Amino acid sequence: MKARQKIKSLRRLKKIIANLKRKKNKVVFTNGCFDILHVGHVRLFEKAKSYGDILVIGLNSDSSVRRLKGRRRPVVSQSARAEIVASLGSVDYVVIFSEDTPLK
Repeated sequence: MKARQKIKSLRRLKKIIANLKRKKNKVVFTNGCFDILHVGHVRLFEKAKSYGDILVIGLNSDSSVRRLKGRRRPVVSQSARAEIVASLGSVDYVVIFSEDTPLK
């Protein structure tokens, strides 16, 4: 699957996850800004993936990153960050959220 195909809206992702769970897949979730991707992020994703079958990454939107890290952030736009994260082999899906936390 191409990187951009892994980026889903929350509404679409909920349907995908429900289907995966019906098939007994274990879905793992982690989140963050991932504004300047580094090897620690890659290792986090690989470790998280080892806990299940499907890894979903929640990515803070540009507005969320600005609120959390200041007006000069993000360095990389949300669409570019999403595509970069989605291009990693350990990542199955990416969803962008605008809240400060992914609890919703």
